[in-house]
Amino acid sequence: MSRGVLKRLALVCAALIGLSPVAHAAGERPVIGPARGDALHVMSFNLRYASTTEPNSWAARRPVMAQLLRREQPTVLGTQEGLYGQLKDIQRDLPEHYDWIGVGRAGGSRDEFMAIFYDTRRLEPMEFDHYWLSATPSVIGSKSWGNNVIRMVTWVRFGDKRTGTEFVVVNTHFDHESENSRQRSAELVRDRINALAPGLPVVLTGDFNTAAPGTPAYDILMNGAGMTDTWPAAAERRTPLHGTFHGYRPLVPNGSRIDWILTRGAKAVPAAAINTYSRGGQFPSDHLPVQALVHM
Repeated sequence: MSRGVLKRLALVCAALIGLSPVAHAAGERPVIGPARGDALHVMSFNLRYASTTEPNSWAARRPVMAQLLRREQPTVLGTQEGLYGQLKDIQRDLPEHYDWIGVGRAGGSRDEFMAIFYDTRRLEPMEFDHYWLSATPSVIGSKSWGNNVIRMVTWVRFGDKRTGTEFVVVNTHFDHESENSRQRSAELVRDRINALAPGLPVVLTGDFNTAAPGTPAYDILMNGAGMTDTWPAAAERRTPLHGTFHGYRPLVPNGSRIDWILTRGAKAVPAAAINTYSRGGQFPSDHLPVQALVHM
């Protein structure tokens, strides 16, 4: 049997059992992977809600998502757009030592979540809460400022079992249509971060629907809350810059970075990445996950 025929048979077999022959043959490594030492591996990922529309349905994307997350194993993962059943799928697909915190933006299990997943071996939640990006942030499902979609924040104060330190993860998704809403949302998040205990480190993850750097919402958070953007601050960028929203179209080198990881009080940012992982042409989401190694 010729080498070409054998190769084609291998490709067919790999497809039947759900493996990526390219990834397997190339021995792909994680771009950051499980954190070592005292560093925290932070990921922000707009999951794209669990639609049934082909060719990018959740059923088609879930195995790719599972492989990416199991390969990277972030210490903490801020997600956007996930629906309740979708988040339960991700919890089942991750190793058993992961848990998550979140609430639907319409209350309870309804609508999209700003869920925060975390490695229970390393992190212990000390307190958490949610607020809505509106003029009445304590009112569940509230919206104002020109956004037609409910927008919200989930935050968790974690204790680090390894270092004994505490830090807060704030996770959000700003509006995709209203510039006024994005700016007012940035002001509210800024004020809430500034109200935290002095010296308490903060990690802010999210899909901000506006490019970094140089846009008003970015400037409000960077200057008003004393944040550091992990992408330009990283000692090592392990991937090229790509636009983080691709919409299942060809990736855009040096495109708009609308998904960010910002920090306040981090001692160092050894590495950052924008992960372009796909399998057989299938991306896990219409966004690329952004990642950073940080010392808090």
